[in-house]
Amino acid sequence: MNYTPPTPESLQRLKDALGFSSVQMAELFGLSSGRHWRSYTGGADIRSVSASTLFFAMARLKLSPETIEQVLSAMRELGATIELEAP
Repeated sequence: MNYTPPTPESLQRLKDALGFSSVQMAELFGLSSGRHWRSYTGGADIRSVSASTLFFAMARLKLSPETIEQVLSAMRELGATIELEAP
């Protein structure tokens, strides 16, 4: 896979367009906290968002709830435990 992560500015634009708080963005991206989200958008030690984390967030934004549930069901069939809160 060839992957270039979005810039911090692009991620900030997404946050602004959605009108989400840092905590809501963290939930959307499957992150532990708003602080974790902010590490992608600013500060002295900016991190790059991984392809899998970005894919997860974009899937939640773009796919139907039914499709998301099909994926979660497949994960559960493999033994995972997962429940998502609405973004």
